Parts: sequence; structure tokens; C-alpha cells
Amino acid sequence: MRKTMVAAALTFGFLSMPAQAQQATPPVDGIRTESTIVVEGEQPGPGLWLVRKDSHDLYILGTLRPLPMKMQWQSAQLRQVLAQAQEVIRMRGVQIDADVGFFKGLMLMPKLLGARNNPDDRKLKDVVSPASYARWQGLKERYIGSDGGVEKRRPLFAAQDLYAAAMKKSNLDSRDLAWPVVAEAIKAHSPTVTVVRESIVIKDVKPLLKEWSKTTLDDLACFDNTMAHIETDLDAMRARANAWATGDVAALRSLPPAYRWEACNNAITEAGIGKRLGYGDAQRKLRTKWLDAAEAALARNTVSFASLSLLDMLGPNGYLAALEAKGYTVIAPDE
Repeated sequence: MRKTMVAAALTFGFLSMPAQAQQATPPVDGIRTESTIVVEGEQPGPGLWLVRKDSHDLYILGTLRPLPMKMQWQSAQLRQVLAQAQEVIRMRGVQIDADVGFFKGLMLMPKLLGARNNPDDRKLKDVVSPASYARWQGLKERYIGSDGGVEKRRPLFAAQDLYAAAMKKSNLDSRDLAWPVVAEAIKAHSPTVTVVRESIVIKDVKPLLKEWSKTTLDDLACFDNTMAHIETDLDAMRARANAWATGDVAALRSLPPAYRWEACNNAITEAGIGKRLGYGDAQRKLRTKWLDAAEAALARNTVSFASLSLLDMLGPNGYLAALEAKGYTVIAPDE
């Protein structure tokens, strides 16, 4: 039997959604956050952060999602670093491994998909407040249209559908631009690849799915905050996407930070299933593993490479601050 990630999409596939709604902000450093037009065509993308200890360098690409849908990334600098890198650190995050075979995984799919809906055949209007549902109807009409299936969804997954539709209509795309470039370089240059992940293994997935399908999630804050995010932050998202695409690190720092989506994360991780699986502890272990991998790479290689979400990299609790506190020199792309 091989391990199949049949439960991951169900239980933790939506862990990049909102905590608190950002407020609309005035222009910052000449970057418009109102009616921002998303850039297109070839763009340089951001420079690389550099973590240094003596003559050993770890280059880090700060990734951002969403990005302009029609941009073409000029990744020359990244390719040059990857051609020299002796090691690539790949962050894979917390993963849910269900110990089932391939065909058993296929047999579980209908149950997995069904668990996206509210228990007891309730509709969205039955589980959210009248005020929230009125807001939902307006946003749904604007971004989704007449899809009736989404009305059966739990608030968490209805919010996910709304967010994806709003990104598409705003010419923003959540695809991973970096990994195809990195994968090509790994194939061409054969560096050591260190995968950082923390796995939660589920031996018997059926009871979990049954429990999940009957569990009521505390996801009303997630639902409301996602709508607030779409109502107030789309232009700031466009501005952040433009700043990443054009390599404007100063604007990335100046603009309001992207959402961390804690309310939606907590709706799953703080539910009984999430706590029983130990998801919060797994996140802490993952951070420790990545920092250990970075230090090991810096100790043994002249040049190493990693990529991380800007949201996780920057700020007082980010990975770069942690490395700086350990005595490493951190140099930003614009320094």
C-alpha cells in the first residue's frame, strides 16, 4: 500500500485564508491602491534575499500569491543562482498522509467531496446571519453568478469559491511561478534537494471522514472576513502583485501586509479533528525543521537556495528575523 494524500485536500486544503480584514489604504510611495491596473507582459520579479555566514550564502526567493495573471516572469537572476547552488531547500509544509492504496483513495473521493457541504443538507442561508447572507448574495452575483451548488457549501468552502472567483475576475492568479523554474534547474544541475515537511499520518481515514462530515465548524468569522477582504483589499492585492512583478521591494514593505487568514485556518485546526491530529504542533515542528535545514545548508555549502512565502519570511516573527537572531547576516534585494 502506498500513501495517498486523500485527506489533505479535505481537511487542510484551505489554509491560506483570512484573519482580519485589511482596511482600504491611501496611496503609498506612489503605488496606487485604488483601481490598480494589474501589470502584464514580461516582468523582472523580485530580487533574492541573501542570508550569509562567512563565505557561505543562502539565497531566498520570497514568493507571493496572487500574482498578475498575464505576467511573464524574467527569471534570469534566479536561474543564475540555481546554476551555482549545491543545495535547494524545498518547503512542502504540513501534509496529511492517509495510509490507503490508490484505488481505495479513489473510492473515498465521493465521501471526501461530500464533506465540503453543510451537515444535514442545510444551505448557506441556514447557517450564516441574515446580514452576512445579504452581503454574500451581492458578492456571489458579482463574482460567481448563478451557481446553485455553492449554496450547499460550508461557509469555509463557500468563502474559498468566492475568493477564487474574485481573483479570476481581478486578473490575479494563485499559480506557483517559482517551482517550475526551480524544478527545471534541479533537473539540469542536480543539486542536493532537501525537502522540509511535517507529516500527519492517518492509518484509517474512513472514521475521520465520517466525523468530519458531521462536524459543525466555527467558520462564520472566516466567511465574514473573506467577504471583507474581497470588498476592501482587492486593490491592495493588485498593488502587491504589481510590486512583486516589477521587483519593487520598497513598495512590498510599504503596502499593507497580505492576509494571514487565521480565522479560516483556525476553523479547521482548532476544530476537534484538527486538535486531535495535532496540526498546531505540526506547524511548530515544521518551522524548526526549516530553520535547521537552512543552518545545515549554510554550514556545508558555498551557495544554497530556498523559497518561502513573503508572509512567512518577513516581519518580527518571520524566518529571516529568526536567522538574524541566530547571528546570520540578512541582506534584502534592495540593499
